[in-house]
Amino acid sequence: MKDLNAVANIWQDSETLECVSVVPEMANTASFTFRAPSGSMFAYHPGQFLTLEIPAPGQPGGVVHRTYTISSSPSRPRSITITAKAQPDSIGTRWMLKNLQPGMRIKAIGPAGLFSNVESTAGKYLFISAGSGITPMMSMTTCMWDEGRDLDIVFINCAKRPSEIIFRQRLEHMASRTPGLDLKFVVEEPDRYRPWTGYQGQFNQLMLGLMAPDYLEREVYCCGPEPFMQAVRDALVGLGYDMDNYHQESFGAPVETEADQPELDDVIPDDDSKAEIVFASSGVTAKVAETDTVLVAARSVGLNIPSGCTFGVCGTCKVRKTAGEVHMVHNGGISEDDIEAGYILACCSNPIGRVEVEV
Repeated sequence: MKDLNAVANIWQDSETLECVSVVPEMANTASFTFRAPSGSMFAYHPGQFLTLEIPAPGQPGGVVHRTYTISSSPSRPRSITITAKAQPDSIGTRWMLKNLQPGMRIKAIGPAGLFSNVESTAGKYLFISAGSGITPMMSMTTCMWDEGRDLDIVFINCAKRPSEIIFRQRLEHMASRTPGLDLKFVVEEPDRYRPWTGYQGQFNQLMLGLMAPDYLEREVYCCGPEPFMQAVRDALVGLGYDMDNYHQESFGAPVETEADQPELDDVIPDDDSKAEIVFASSGVTAKVAETDTVLVAARSVGLNIPSGCTFGVCGTCKVRKTAGEVHMVHNGGISEDDIEAGYILACCSNPIGRVEVEV
């Protein structure tokens, strides 16, 4: 790969950045654009991040260091933009939202990070993000757009409400100019007095199949809170996706080197691993493979668990688990309260080791 820093007049992080604009995106979220006072240009890979040194009175040393994904594209090298969303416990981001104004200067370290499609040879992409996890996807999409590439991107973003979809207007503008950018937004609930006709609920396997029927052919990039990314990984694994083509970036800990890449220790049911399911009320035990669901195991020993969709949607097959662990990938047919109370959906729960259920 070409050494970007070998190019003349490229910004180095020994030079402070000057803020040139602050654009509110939504509540507690803004895009901050910077330039190099020397006139140097910025070289980075789409999807990388900057670490900002932010004043923080009362903190050790009077500063905090916070990482933010670059939301602008290296195809527009005269400025660089980060988009920051303040969480309830934010220190650095809240200082920026309250105090950072055009003309002020701030120390930045980087760019850095491995989450980028710059070296990918894939022709088809699936970008999946939640909340401000959209920022690296925006950078990669804009870069491909500016380069005039023949886009084939299914771009999925999940948000609390439609009004909280960051970059929605900009993305819709790009999508209106090319058939190769297919936008799919998922919200938990509509805005008050504003009907929403798109996808609603938690992102799941059913939505994935509808949004990107050819997902097996696409290279996946995912960014968002860890529980969200875990759900995406579970959905993909359950659908037989080749996880060698899956890439993710964490909200909390962007990765700078290959050695820092976290091991994804996901539960993947295995045909060769055996499990045992005790149907306590019936006094029957089934010995099955981990890839068999509780529902399949019940039928194999002559027991009938009422079921409907067999895909984790309708909730008909809900039963209570009293011991052991299962790997459950459902599609909205069970509530978090029921899960905490020990209930599972038999149609989409794979036993891990010894499991006991009230059947």
